[in-house]
Amino acid sequence: MAEPGFDEEFDVVVLGSGAAGSAAALAAHQAGASVIVVEKCPADQAGGNTRVSGGGWWVNRDPERARVFLRALNGPFPVAEDVVDTWATETAENSTWMRELGAEVAMSGDYHTGPEYLEVDGSDCYAGMDCIKGLMGNGLLHGFLTDALATRDVETRYDTRAIRLVAGDAGVTGVEVDGPGGRTRIGARGGVVLATGGFGANRQMVNDYLRVEDSALWGSPASTGDGQRMAQAVGADLWHMDNMMTITGVRADDRFGYYLALWNGANYLWANDEGRRFVNETAETRHGHIPRDGTNELFPTRPFHLIFDEQMRLAGPLSPPPAILPVGWNMLMNGARWSADNSAEIAGGLITTADTVADLADAIGLDPEVLQRTVDGYNDACAAGRDDYFGRPAAALGPVATAPFYALRVTPLMGWSNGGPRRDGRAQVLDTDGQTIAGLYAAGEVSSTYSWCKDGGFHIGDALAFGRVAGREAAARTSR
Repeated sequence: MAEPGFDEEFDVVVLGSGAAGSAAALAAHQAGASVIVVEKCPADQAGGNTRVSGGGWWVNRDPERARVFLRALNGPFPVAEDVVDTWATETAENSTWMRELGAEVAMSGDYHTGPEYLEVDGSDCYAGMDCIKGLMGNGLLHGFLTDALATRDVETRYDTRAIRLVAGDAGVTGVEVDGPGGRTRIGARGGVVLATGGFGANRQMVNDYLRVEDSALWGSPASTGDGQRMAQAVGADLWHMDNMMTITGVRADDRFGYYLALWNGANYLWANDEGRRFVNETAETRHGHIPRDGTNELFPTRPFHLIFDEQMRLAGPLSPPPAILPVGWNMLMNGARWSADNSAEIAGGLITTADTVADLADAIGLDPEVLQRTVDGYNDACAAGRDDYFGRPAAALGPVATAPFYALRVTPLMGWSNGGPRRDGRAQVLDTDGQTIAGLYAAGEVSSTYSWCKDGGFHIGDALAFGRVAGREAAARTSR
């Protein structure tokens, strides 16, 4: 029977059904707790960014070296040592735990076979990336976790949005939700786990915290900052709200975008809105950062122009097909496809074309003389085999010289936000005085561990690890 003031009651209430929420619910169930997962989306759209991600988690072969690696990646923005310790210990258990649940786990042979940050101290802990069946994307991780919950009779209540946390002198004791039957209050004897994802789909929060003036969505449109808002309302402190992962994208419509991956050729350059190059176009994009000016810098944070020629157009699609990289909401959920020879995008006006560089500049609103000088200077660097301005490697210097010429507007594609309620190594949410908010836990993108740089498979690895911790801790609280 529910306590007074609640319509029903469970030991643990989990908000969100992505990797973190599913892991929390499964861990709480394993600990013997009664659990419910509250998910605001319908079943065919649930799972947050996990559903459309690569679905892989990094393989941690050495927790001691992993501590070193995380500290080095965080750089000038350290997180508490208890968080580092839990992260290093628990991420090493992810694959074992998944196998115990019945997952067919295998290492990817194509993606993230080694660390992106190879030069960083501690990177030798990184052994590769495990996935379901060794395959990236296609919602395989989300599908497995959904089935794992169902086979254990853990209810996921879809189309039910968490409105606010119920809190008082005893801390957080439940949550008010709005579902098909109207508003109800669900009690949580052990605790509430926030696993509601990020805020990449909340334009106001992106403006306020990330300072990205224009972006398209890579992930779930449900990433609207619900958990951040609810946590703040009960006094939670926040951490690294200005950290994120964007990638190069192309706006498909007013919300979603394509991933721009220039893997097929080198006959291109990037120009800013002044018509000038501004960066080494081939600098490795490492989950939201590139090496630049002797440091790791968030990139991209604003739109720019891709300028390329007919050689590049014929080299292959500018956005990879699902057979190569089956990730992203636009591809997996909306069914969007980029044409193999880029012709459909030219015909549709997404790519602008002209017979000369000057005419191309006119068509996209740039100064023709400036863009012509930019292209000429870049082509001179190609001929010399040396890019003195931005250090683009000689092997990646392909001239933009074969008419017709093309331009494409590149828009930051919002992958993940990182910030949210500050938590400790036990996944307990902390208030602005550094004290725990009793009964409130957080895991996953709503409160990512990463204050700065991230390597491949880090987001899912963090979500699984701290999801388990949050579920266990909330379940254990029922017997205290």
